[in-house]
Amino acid sequence: MFYLQLLLNGIIAGAIYALFAVGLTMTYGIFRFINFAHGELIAWGAYGVLLFQGWPFDLPMIWAVPLALALTMAIGLAADRLVYSPLRHGEGITLLIASIGLSFLLRNALQFFFGSDLLSYDVGLMQALEFGEITISEVQLIMAACALVFLGGLYLLLTKTLLGKGLRAVADNLELAGIMGLPMQTISRTVWCLASLFAGVGGILLAWDTNLDPMMGTGNLIKAFAAVLLGGAGNVWGALLGGLFIGVAENLSVAFIDPGYKDFIAFSVIVLMLLFKPHGLFAMARGVR
Repeated sequence: MFYLQLLLNGIIAGAIYALFAVGLTMTYGIFRFINFAHGELIAWGAYGVLLFQGWPFDLPMIWAVPLALALTMAIGLAADRLVYSPLRHGEGITLLIASIGLSFLLRNALQFFFGSDLLSYDVGLMQALEFGEITISEVQLIMAACALVFLGGLYLLLTKTLLGKGLRAVADNLELAGIMGLPMQTISRTVWCLASLFAGVGGILLAWDTNLDPMMGTGNLIKAFAAVLLGGAGNVWGALLGGLFIGVAENLSVAFIDPGYKDFIAFSVIVLMLLFKPHGLFAMARGVR
């Protein structure tokens, strides 16, 4: 039962990592660059709730959460409009350096407004539910349910809507999609909104279960990278499976190593994938699938 409990915890954690990885791989699948500032979107989503719960807003969480997600999407759109779009026709390394610089800017802004101390949400005590010898908290149930809702919504968007088909077409061939008259500006904004939304949702859920730290985006960006590499860059469903794998492996590892070394799992996956399977286990030729 001990291992079953670890497996359950790993699946729930992996669902959150999948949210991070899906957003990261979507921007790569469309724009062909790694957005190092994606981690700070995770952190701003989490801290946005504190922003709207505090002075001068004093809003309850039910209103603070959607406003925090709107703020995160606004940051993602502003980053694309003000930083990435003007540099998109240059060398690939230019976008990479710009994303690193933006990451430092957003992280320092968090530290300026909220300080460097650990913070937490004031949501009161949450009960734990027991199923035999397996225990799951109400927060974990909410985390799992939210992850399923958002990932399920993404599946419906990509497979059942014209916008989703347009996203996949652009991912397959950006230039040809433009020639065919697809609304490139709408698709670009949609990708950034979705990537920022998934980052923000994951950040809020993770902070609800743990704490808030200005560096929380950096650590979780590494796990998102590992999931993306495992699933194949640009492959949405591979990133989802990669996130689940990282979460399960990370939690099962505490049965054999000190919990403080859990992050070692993500680094190990990155190194091993780069050495032996750089295109990922579920890699496709191109595009968001």
